[in-house]
Amino acid sequence: MARTKKHRDSGPNASQRQLRVGELVRHAVAELLTRGDVHDEVIESHMITVPEVKMTADMRLATVYIMPLGGRDGQAVLAALERNKKFLRGEIAHRVNLKFAPDLRFRLDERFDEAERIDKLLRSPSVSRDLDGDDE
Repeated sequence: MARTKKHRDSGPNASQRQLRVGELVRHAVAELLTRGDVHDEVIESHMITVPEVKMTADMRLATVYIMPLGGRDGQAVLAALERNKKFLRGEIAHRVNLKFAPDLRFRLDERFDEAERIDKLLRSPSVSRDLDGDDE
């Protein structure tokens, strides 16, 4: 029976080291993107924010959450980052002192969309009616 290796992302139970390394990787990626070190037409034509990087417990995988300014062309930006993953990994290896350079995977940060959806729900007439409520 073959064992599969599961990566545990840093979540609510993330260790202090996972959080610290994630923040170092986030700063390194953000700096590379802002300075224009990644030579790709799509990346150069977008302002990209990096709100969070989650590290696995073994520090070998970094999930980089990105958001293009205004949320436009998210899939094109993800594809461009995937094309330049090898370069980014090498640069991170030089900037962040780790035993192994973490493998990178890129995801769109959907927290803003989720917050907007919840806000719309709270403003809906049925919820407003329940919040104003009749005290019986």
